[in-house]
Amino acid sequence: MKKLYYLVVSCIILSACQGEGTIYNFQAGDIIFQASQSGQSKANQMATHSPCSHMGIIYRQGDDFYVYEAVQPVKLTPFSNWVARGEDGHYVVKRMKDSEHSLTDAALRKMRQAGEKYKGKDYDLYFEWSDERIYCSELVWKIYKEALDIEIGKLQKLSDFDLTHAAVKAKMRERYGDALPGDELVISPAAMFSSDKLITVYSHE
Repeated sequence: MKKLYYLVVSCIILSACQGEGTIYNFQAGDIIFQASQSGQSKANQMATHSPCSHMGIIYRQGDDFYVYEAVQPVKLTPFSNWVARGEDGHYVVKRMKDSEHSLTDAALRKMRQAGEKYKGKDYDLYFEWSDERIYCSELVWKIYKEALDIEIGKLQKLSDFDLTHAAVKAKMRERYGDALPGDELVISPAAMFSSDKLITVYSHE
């Protein structure tokens, strides 16, 4: 009986050590969201009325999970490192509703290939809709669009956001001075987070 007990305990410990991705059954192509601790995070959340301000795509290499993200520069970050950079370790993982059909092995290869052209590019502090520099939600949106012709979240103009908060105004002045490019197309983490094409598969509070 003792041998059985120790065997069960050992299996539980072994399972716990497999990594968060295994425990929560993450899949390559899942989209992960968090509130970052960057200087612009609070302004981003206020402008978009959203609890999240940063995001990336989960990829798997062997038994390990990574997040492909646009920071400085665009890069692949170990999952645990990515989570640790978020506010209080909170994050939400979402997945395409029809992932069994849309995220095949061939589709995931296309996504990796589409994302490669952005690797090493500088982070875009000005949220311009170009490929010269790139920000977090833009990276994820463009990878899904270019690889699979799937648009997750609605593009908006910069002027569509709530720019009334003092912190938002200060950040806008810091970036643009008095020449706010109000017609610039933007995809926000909030717009992608609320997309009806995604379902929540895990939320770490």
